[in-house]
Amino acid sequence: MEKVFMKGCEAVAEAAMRAGCRYYAGYPITPQNQVPEYISRKMPKLGGVFMQGESEVASINMIYGAAVGGTRSMITSSSCGLSLMSETIGWLISAELPVVIANFQRGGPGIGDIGPTQQDYFQATKAHSNGGGRMLVMSPGSLQEAIDAVFEAFEKANKYRTPVYIQLDGISGGMMESVMMPDAISDEEVAALKQKAKEEWAVGKMEGRERREIVGGADSGLPLQTLNQKLEAKYLEMEKNEVKYENYLMEDAEYVITAYGIGSRFARAAVNILREEGYKVGMIRPINIYPFPFEAYDAIDYSKVKGILSTEMSIPAQFIHDVQIAVKGRAPVYNYSTSGGVILDAVEIANHAREMMK
Repeated sequence: MEKVFMKGCEAVAEAAMRAGCRYYAGYPITPQNQVPEYISRKMPKLGGVFMQGESEVASINMIYGAAVGGTRSMITSSSCGLSLMSETIGWLISAELPVVIANFQRGGPGIGDIGPTQQDYFQATKAHSNGGGRMLVMSPGSLQEAIDAVFEAFEKANKYRTPVYIQLDGISGGMMESVMMPDAISDEEVAALKQKAKEEWAVGKMEGRERREIVGGADSGLPLQTLNQKLEAKYLEMEKNEVKYENYLMEDAEYVITAYGIGSRFARAAVNILREEGYKVGMIRPINIYPFPFEAYDAIDYSKVKGILSTEMSIPAQFIHDVQIAVKGRAPVYNYSTSGGVILDAVEIANHAREMMK
């Protein structure tokens, strides 16, 4: 481990290579351009491959090809770029290929603007592609969490043989923080991981074994319903094992602020402001937004909690829908959200919380 002061995009890029990523493909789009810029300089020195495709569609299909051979592979983009990749993301899910996808969100809909936002919540958690495919979706709230999420994402992708999605944003990509960067796994470990994949499922030289094909959907060799049942079992396993959230000052809370990702940093500051004023306010923060931590909201003492404020950088609000489902009408749920590059403000969150408490 080493302590370094890094910008978010570069920290994610460095973490990916240290976690064993040896194939990266992407296409330039703000606010994540420093990821491919950084990887393009360092990946060849590791014996890996950097590819700038002619489009997002080309790049995600390059990732498909690299993953089929068992190489740890990653792609990054932003919002509308992810929309262009949606068909191949569905293929990656149905072909059960372990890749890591990171989205540094920008404003929308459509091409939007480069302002920081959290407007891709539905895209990340509900509709990666047609057919209802799902991925484990991590939403780190700091650069340290983002680095740790990258390492974990590669491990979970291998465990479930599925793409894993990291939901970031323009603030995370551009800000700088001190972080503890984990040591890189060795070249020998990288080679061993690829060899293990080849032995178990990846394509490559025949080496005396039966011919393999990795194709998703109706061409997978399984009836489509059977394939979907197999994938559903995987989603249920993730819902059982991959729920992750944080409770902050919830022990005596009479009011709750809930937020995720970068928005949770402003929510935490608002909780601290209100605590100093004597209000008993706590925070629930989903760390993985799929599977959603319904259990965190079930554990609320609704005999004490009088209201919940959901806050996010999205208009119309999206995260609030899962919050409302989780709360099940046991307390009123209020909303404060921003959009179009307008960053959440701790003072404004506190103001909306006071209005709720009236």
